Amino acid sequence: MTEEMKQRVAVFRFGVIADFVNGSELQWGEVERLMKEKCAKRWLIPGSVRTRISESTIKDWIQRYKNSAGNLASLYPRDRCDCGKTRAIDPETAAGLISLKKEMPAVRLPVLMKEAQHRKIILPGKTVTYSSLYRLLLAEGLLQNIPGDPQDRRRFESENPNDLWQSDVMHGPYVSVEGKQRKTYLICFLDDMSRLICHGEFYLYERLGCFLDSFRQALLKRGIPRKLYVDNGSAFRSHHLEHTCASLGIVLIHAKPYQPQGKGKIERCFRGVREQFLSVQKITTREALNEALRQWIDSYNDRVHSITKEAPLKRFTHNIDCVRPAPKDLEDHFRKVAMRTVAKDRAIALGGRLYEAPVALIGKRVNLLYHEHDPARVEIMHNSKTYGFAVVLDVNVNCRIKRGKDTIELDGHDTNRYGGGKLFGSVNDTKEAA
Repeated sequence: MTEEMKQRVAVFRFGVIADFVNGSELQWGEVERLMKEKCAKRWLIPGSVRTRISESTIKDWIQRYKNSAGNLASLYPRDRCDCGKTRAIDPETAAGLISLKKEMPAVRLPVLMKEAQHRKIILPGKTVTYSSLYRLLLAEGLLQNIPGDPQDRRRFESENPNDLWQSDVMHGPYVSVEGKQRKTYLICFLDDMSRLICHGEFYLYERLGCFLDSFRQALLKRGIPRKLYVDNGSAFRSHHLEHTCASLGIVLIHAKPYQPQGKGKIERCFRGVREQFLSVQKITTREALNEALRQWIDSYNDRVHSITKEAPLKRFTHNIDCVRPAPKDLEDHFRKVAMRTVAKDRAIALGGRLYEAPVALIGKRVNLLYHEHDPARVEIMHNSKTYGFAVVLDVNVNCRIKRGKDTIELDGHDTNRYGGGKLFGSVNDTKEAA
């Protein structure tokens, strides 16, 4: 299993156990009820056709997470030991069943099974159970509600501030950028309980980088939410966002496709932006637009809300003790992750630059944690263990190093190889001696 898949599985497992480990005190009866709900629910498990999770498995994940003091790496799956064994449905039959379901999306499983046998997609003598077929189609996202089926929708509101944030992107006005008209996009975060706008800002793109920048500013202003409810856009489905949320102890929730009803609060907020803010603005630059937006948000947060009958900021601060502040190392949780194999000369390539890794990692697959705007700080991780920050490769300095088994000789001075408590020893020591 690749490191990326292990991260996805760990993020999924955190989402399952989040209600038990997010710091909220649950009564015994509430714990039992939540456990039964999770065991009865059908899940889309990354890398698996199973849809159920047993109580013992959930308890094992909780224990592993708590024993590691909230380290996401404790939820990484162990390597599988059943590679090569036969699955319930062979790949050729599965491909035929998936193609048939796409051709006949509205039919029920019994009809689909008979048609598959009639077309000899399921060959005579082979047995495919309904449960196996159901899991296959569910994993492919081909089991959907028939149009016209009633949906159970109810109004909801979180109990405490920062229990749930809603976020989305709204298309904004055009502004002047270097003499050209550019479209803007408003990225906004709203606290579900208080209707407080945690942060909102207009950007020139709706890319992941813009969303993460706005998200980081919202966390610095209002603390860490327990859950984040977003749409299904490409930026919201990125593994980078999932990993960032999980490492901060935030459950990332996606709205159901083509069902915007669950995002009513953030959509109502956008309506207020259009009617009360954009309708009276004649601003032509993004900087001025964001400055005016900040003033409008401050005014909005201090006004009495028509639904809650309280000002959002006042309602948010009623129970401020339950709000988790942003950690001091918040920036580290937003780092990107890249996988590289350390070359025989210890070199690692990243973003057009070459770095050096420790000798012990030669030939091994490592993870590089970094910020694009800070290429000097690239942390090396292998098997969930840090090896410090990589050193930028300097071929001219390396030219003066004489290799040996235990020592290196540099301009007449002997030093212990990778010793002295330095990060990696070679380049740092060389630069000091030079």
